[in-house]
Amino acid sequence: MDKYRVTLTVEERAGLGRLVSVGKAAARKLVHARILLLADTAPGLTRTDDDIVAALGCGPRTIARVRQRFVTEGFHAALDHKPQPPRPDKIKIKGDAEQELIRLACSDPPEGRCHWTLNLLADELVALGLVKSVSTEAVRQALKKTTLTRGS
Repeated sequence: MDKYRVTLTVEERAGLGRLVSVGKAAARKLVHARILLLADTAPGLTRTDDDIVAALGCGPRTIARVRQRFVTEGFHAALDHKPQPPRPDKIKIKGDAEQELIRLACSDPPEGRCHWTLNLLADELVALGLVKSVSTEAVRQALKKTTLTRGS
């Protein structure tokens, strides 16, 4: 017995049939439409998730997730994919922190060192309180944007 039963209305079934037959949509949307059509219990023919997996070649977890979203969030939520969470800002070092980084990289290195390393620069930016935390990759990318070369 399925935890989430998909029961489509006549209009929903017709819309999904049209969407699948035309085939002009995102692949994920078409797969979700096929899952909903095969999982529909209204025509009387109930298919198990294993039958749907065999018919469509997608994973059983995908089928369970589409069923659950249909029952809990509705028709359109099950058909369309969830939007990805917003990505963090790609540029970590900008403005005053970037200027200070360039100033540091052009200055003399700390005592006992012959040149600044990315780790030293990252640690110095944190010590100065310009950023809360920063990776050496972010420092590298910020320095790459400039025409700064080591030793000049």
